[in-house]
Amino acid sequence: MVNRGDNIVAEEARAIEVGEEAGAGPSGGKGGRRDTWATHTGFILACVGSAVGMANIWLFPYRVAQLGGAAFLIPYLIFVALLGFTGVIGEMAFGRATGSGPMGAFGRAMEMRGVRNGSRIGKIVGLVPTLGSLAIAIGYAVVLGWACHYLFSSLSGELMAQPDMGAFFGGIASDFGNVGFHLLGLAITFGIMILGVSRGIERVNKVLMPLFFVLFVIIAIRVATLPGADAGYMYLLVPRWEALLNPTTWVYALGQAFFSLSLAGCGTLVYGSYLKKDVDVVDAAKNVAIFDTIAGLVAACVVVPAVFAFGLDVSSGPPLLFITLAQVFQEMPFGSIFAIILFVAVVFAAITSLMNLFEAPVEALQEQAGLSRAASVGVVAVLAVAVGLFLENGSSVSDWMDVISIYVIPVGAFLAAIMFFWVCPAGFAKQQAETGRAKPLGKWFTFMTRYVFVGITALVIVLGIFYGGIG
Repeated sequence: MVNRGDNIVAEEARAIEVGEEAGAGPSGGKGGRRDTWATHTGFILACVGSAVGMANIWLFPYRVAQLGGAAFLIPYLIFVALLGFTGVIGEMAFGRATGSGPMGAFGRAMEMRGVRNGSRIGKIVGLVPTLGSLAIAIGYAVVLGWACHYLFSSLSGELMAQPDMGAFFGGIASDFGNVGFHLLGLAITFGIMILGVSRGIERVNKVLMPLFFVLFVIIAIRVATLPGADAGYMYLLVPRWEALLNPTTWVYALGQAFFSLSLAGCGTLVYGSYLKKDVDVVDAAKNVAIFDTIAGLVAACVVVPAVFAFGLDVSSGPPLLFITLAQVFQEMPFGSIFAIILFVAVVFAAITSLMNLFEAPVEALQEQAGLSRAASVGVVAVLAVAVGLFLENGSSVSDWMDVISIYVIPVGAFLAAIMFFWVCPAGFAKQQAETGRAKPLGKWFTFMTRYVFVGITALVIVLGIFYGGIG
């Protein structure tokens, strides 16, 4: 006897496939064929590029050092595995199943549920993660501008000649203090994005992500030779088990894992929407989690020992990267060379993350408004410049990013989880996650996604508000 729920899932899957064959795609607006990833590797590297960003460089090392050293890795790795095998798989599969970004995906989910005017309601709800992605991207572009400025200052020798690195950074992170490099970073990002997913985003990530890891390994090797670096390794790698008894350790480990894996109901979802049916999203999610964790560990092995070697304090956020580490390179033999390597890597990480953040609103304009790829990128670019230039002050962009990351990003992830795991027919999420996979997922998947992941995402929202941000 065939279960009625199974029939519904099968019918919805067939309906989606028919819709895809009809060819509504954002590659050239409505009526055009939707762009897809050319290779499985390209998709994984693009997702790794979206996950590996500033938090890996200026926050993860600080968290590890301050919250138990190697002991911090226990809750962190638990949450990475838990979130990677539920939320990341879910967002990838949701995007692929519906062939759309958040607005289209939420609309399709509401249609499946049979809600009156479901498509319209779902699209309106989908604006939350879409606009959240745009907002966080606008702030992130300011940081890319800072990184571009530091890279050029490293190349010219200006950075190494600064008598006061704090004052140098303060001048850049001031009202309209970095307009040229801010616009340069945006121009590079949008110049890549206008080429599309396979010809632009994928090709660039295939180059930049491997180079990012190579460059950071080179710096890590150099740092290992510094006198006094061993104290930093001890502080970083020797577990302080008492930290595990502190609830704050677990809270910040959860926040670090959640935000580092780019769970927001937008970026991973929209990248998943360009996936072909033969890709195993479970394997892809596993690789993203592994490489994101490696990036954080390598960054920690650069930052903490280097700071200890020169007797500086381990801080977090932009000051760690743009003041403390810059001072380290000033004092390090051949520091100018390694400063160039560092800021090249930082620019690479920022660009790959920024492309992912901007892709959700670009895709929405293509899919929902029927604009061409070029026009959609142009509209988003105008918004990014018009708003972003007024956020160049360090305090302003920090406040902006805090509000979006606390009140919008986790809400977007929560809404996407509700739509895929609860609003879509029972069994639909599991079937879509299994598409392209040789072995079926166990019964654990449904329970872990519907109850555990959704519950954890709600908890992230509450804890973020209570702590004033946890990631």
